[in-house]
Amino acid sequence: MSRINTNIPAVRAVHVLGANNRDLNIRLERLSTGLRINRGKDDPAGIIASETLRSEIRAISQAIDNSNRAINVLSTAEGALNEVSALLLDVRALLQSSANEGGLTSSEIDANQLEIDAILVSIDRIANTTSFGAKKLLNGRLGYTLSSIDSNKIASINTFGVRLPENDAQAVTVQVTQSAERAQLTFLGETLSTPTSIEFAGTLGSEIQSFASGTSIQTIAAAINTAIGATGISAVVSTAGGGAILINSTEYGSSQFVTIKTLTGSFVASAAGVTATDSGVDVTAFVNGQNTNADGLRIDVRSLGLDARLYLTESFATQISSTSYQVVDGGAKFQIASEVSSAGQVNIGLESVSTANLGNPIIGYLNSLKSGGRNEVRTQNFTAAERIVREAIGQIAFTRGRLGGVQRNQIETNINSQQIQLENVKASESVIRDADMAQEISALTRAQILVQSTQTTLQIANQQPQAVLQLLS
Repeated sequence: MSRINTNIPAVRAVHVLGANNRDLNIRLERLSTGLRINRGKDDPAGIIASETLRSEIRAISQAIDNSNRAINVLSTAEGALNEVSALLLDVRALLQSSANEGGLTSSEIDANQLEIDAILVSIDRIANTTSFGAKKLLNGRLGYTLSSIDSNKIASINTFGVRLPENDAQAVTVQVTQSAERAQLTFLGETLSTPTSIEFAGTLGSEIQSFASGTSIQTIAAAINTAIGATGISAVVSTAGGGAILINSTEYGSSQFVTIKTLTGSFVASAAGVTATDSGVDVTAFVNGQNTNADGLRIDVRSLGLDARLYLTESFATQISSTSYQVVDGGAKFQIASEVSSAGQVNIGLESVSTANLGNPIIGYLNSLKSGGRNEVRTQNFTAAERIVREAIGQIAFTRGRLGGVQRNQIETNINSQQIQLENVKASESVIRDADMAQEISALTRAQILVQSTQTTLQIANQQPQAVLQLLS
């Protein structure tokens, strides 16, 4: 080689050395970070796919956190409701104790009333103080706001869940297609022709009554009405057709019945021992075009868009008619999916469980059992009071069941599916972005050897021009 201004072998060696050093630095960076892609130029297509997957991973992780927090909220509410349920059972026991008035003194009954008062105060305290963070759970603040309700048609509404449109109200239309009916039997005539013994039976029980020959239908009806609390049936005298007794169940629905069995004499049937019976009919109603589950005047609707229990008034449920109202806002909304949409949300309404709200307008509310109330134990309205307590116990049990159903069947299953999805998405993102450490170590060893060999080659290339000095000697 006779040229010294440009050392082509050295230039080539420098170029290769730079490339080898860059490769060595890449391997060192990947081994130190554990990532195959550290910047966009490492893999432009890969960085796009990886960032998309990372966004999904973050959303899924937050959905799992949201679901766990929702479980904590619902568990707090359910724990308080469990205590309310226990207190209601104590109230029922005190009512039964007070009903045993023959074995109690007036001071003992007063003591029972004082204990009932204390329990009702405790229920109101639980309703007003149960909270998660600073959010009250059972005082009605998480209930839904309703408007345009016709109280002549709908007695009460318990809305457990509604999928509300964004910044809009949800219209609810209730249409009665078949009226509710009481069980009813009719006895024609004005007086009994022979001495007669009759067994009257209804939902609450049965009773045998005997009447002398010539007893009027007014006397028979009055006797039936004295046992309403024992049988669940009542009687009305009608003057149509020469006189008749209409014997009805006191409530509506297929669970109600009236049975009359003539033991001796003649009543309803022409011969003794013949039984006449009739059952009531539940109302048939559609809510927003969906059929409902009915029990007398009560209807339950459960769909993706609406979960509610409605008590219809007698006048509305016994005629073919319709009415509408609106769910304006309210409820508790839990975002449990990775995408913000109505499909990924659970909506729950928690009505107040205070004594002024437990019960219903048809039979009364729990606060009527307080001292001075219409159903305190001193009034001896034990049958009415117990019905209210049973209804309150059922309402709390219904709410707890719905909370448990949401927690177990919606939120917990969502957590399981989200965790599986999170595992798969993370695995996909790892394949794209994470470094294969074994492969990178092998590549690092290769890069180190190449750098060392290139440095030696550059040293040799730099020594070659010195051969020109031999020409000067």
